[in-house]
Amino acid sequence: MANKKADQKDVGQQEAIAHLGKLIQDIKVAMMTTIEADGTLRSRPMWTHNRDFDGELWFFTREHSAKVGEVEHDHHVNLSYSDPTKDSFVSVSGRCRLVLDKEKARELWNPTLKAWFPDGLEDPELALLCVKVEKAEYWDTPNSRMVQLIGFAKAVLTGETYQPGDNEKVRLDTDAGLSVH
Repeated sequence: MANKKADQKDVGQQEAIAHLGKLIQDIKVAMMTTIEADGTLRSRPMWTHNRDFDGELWFFTREHSAKVGEVEHDHHVNLSYSDPTKDSFVSVSGRCRLVLDKEKARELWNPTLKAWFPDGLEDPELALLCVKVEKAEYWDTPNSRMVQLIGFAKAVLTGETYQPGDNEKVRLDTDAGLSVH
């Protein structure tokens, strides 16, 4: 019985990881929020590398950028993904670390990155940030705009709370993967 429950939890976590990956796979830019030394929050757009989501997200950066200093001071970050055309919104939080690994950079490299790194993989400032996802929350509306409008109007007329779509909280269990709450 315990093995069956563990297997069901693993399947649920795998489904959560797959769904979260599907939600963010086509959203190229995330807003990354870091914490400055004085405790204030700072956000900036970051290009997400389209690969199979496995609980980690990767970003290219310059080794001596302000965000690297912020991440080294406090590893907590938040990433916000938004695709209003699909009514899909994702907020991911986790711990970020600087990675200086030329092989990993080569694996993730995309020629469009030359806009930020003209010397390509040979750029001496080239570095990676890896975010290990700990928690996520997403809002995903599978319905068409017309269905949403009808649902909204119904809520206004009946006094019921409008429910536009799925809202799930996902937590990364460090030993087991993501789980849905």
